[in-house]
Parts: sequence; C-alpha cells; structure tokens
Amino acid sequence: MAVGPVEYLVVTFPGGRFADAIAPVLADAVASEAVRILDLAFARRTAGGGVEYVELREMDPQGLVSFDPPDDRPAGLPQVTDLDVLEHPPEKDSAALIVWEDLWSVPLTRAVQEAGGRLLAHERVPADGGDDVITLLERLAELKQRGALTDAEFAAQKARILAD
Repeated sequence: MAVGPVEYLVVTFPGGRFADAIAPVLADAVASEAVRILDLAFARRTAGGGVEYVELREMDPQGLVSFDPPDDRPAGLPQVTDLDVLEHPPEKDSAALIVWEDLWSVPLTRAVQEAGGRLLAHERVPADGGDDVITLLERLAELKQRGALTDAEFAAQKARILAD
C-alpha cells in the first residue's frame, strides 16, 4: 500500500481558539482530500501548572473537524502519546498536535514504488528559508536511522551543521 509523506505540526493558541480560528481551516484541508488526519491531540495547562489532555469535542464543539483514527495507520508512525511535544504548553494557552498524511502525493509515491524507487527524504522548507540547529540535527539523525547516511556521512554533516 502506498502511503504519502506523514507530517506533524504542534501549534499553541489562547484558550479555546481552536474552534473558531483553526478548525475551519483544518476541516477545509480534509474536505479537499489533500490530507488525511492520522492523529489529533490537545492539551492545556491547568491552574495548578500541570498538563491535562483535552478531547476534540471540547476544543471543537461544533464538530467542524470530523476525526476518527484510521484503521490503516501507516506502520512505524509513533502514537501521539509517544511524543512529549504537548507536555509543556505555555501558561494560559492550549496546544494541538496534528499528524497528517499528504494524500495528494500517494499517486506519486505509488509510481515511484512501481518503478523500483523509494522515498529517500521528505523535508519542509520553512517560509523564512532557515531552520534551527536542533531541527537540522533531528532530520540528519532520521536520515541516518533510515540508512540513507553512513556513520561517516552523518558525522561530517553533523560537524558542518554545528560549525555554521
């Protein structure tokens, strides 16, 4: 089965602004069939400073974003609970973790696989053209883990990133 690239995004927003500001845009992306939501989680800081997870129906009471975890979830994709990115939302803010598959690219992925190829890398170029060092090192480690880089290539690229 061909699967498009899978990405995730973590956003913070004041209070419950997900429903009126973010949910309509996410619902449009799903309705256009450009993406398929694979996972969705919300958290907020409690009055005592702890973190509590929040249900979608509380963040989107109008039900704009219809989300049921898919049965055919891509193999190897971490569960939201395995990612600690929601553990530290800013005070008085909520946070959302959105994991999606780029459906527009599934036919391209299938064609590459049928031609004997494989997806070697998928990167997002930030709008400002730059990346922070941590993001670059994480991407480099991912390439090494997938076997796209040898130990020597990894060490050389890591040294280059840290020297910049």
